[in-house]
Amino acid sequence: MSSFLHFVIGGSRSGKSRHAEALAAASGMPVCFVATYATEMMDEQMRARIAEHRSRRPSHWSTLEDRFDLRNQIVDSENTLLLVDSVTLWLSYHLLKQRPCANILTDLEEALRTARQLGRALVLVSDEVGMGLVPDSHDGIIFRDLCGSANQLISRYATKVELIVAGLPWVLKGGG
Repeated sequence: MSSFLHFVIGGSRSGKSRHAEALAAASGMPVCFVATYATEMMDEQMRARIAEHRSRRPSHWSTLEDRFDLRNQIVDSENTLLLVDSVTLWLSYHLLKQRPCANILTDLEEALRTARQLGRALVLVSDEVGMGLVPDSHDGIIFRDLCGSANQLISRYATKVELIVAGLPWVLKGGG
């Protein structure tokens, strides 16, 4: 199995999840979809979006929900492509659990380093929240800054980075 980390980033409803799903489907590998939302925190709108995402995924893909230890999921993913959607929700979960940003980023880097060392195949999806409005709350600023730091960290480890705008991928890294 070839090792890679394909990072798909974009704004809300940009088509990034659909693009990541197409990448995973085209890989020819077994796929494990890692849903990083906390089901206990879902509202009706989120339930509807999740149902839409589920309906698009092939039935033979496995799915993990309510799992937030990314490193262990990577360790357990031998011969399987992990599609993590999304890093943004993974970050928000850890922030809501009152974890310091530095610890969250350390855990993320440890997961990325583990993926590289073990030769795992990953497609990670994240929101580019820094291109929107400036948050009007302290918590919003912390979240935006954490997302920006996490996205930069992932981009350093990624073999390919694509920014999705209006459903179209722009290759930022690894275009060959």
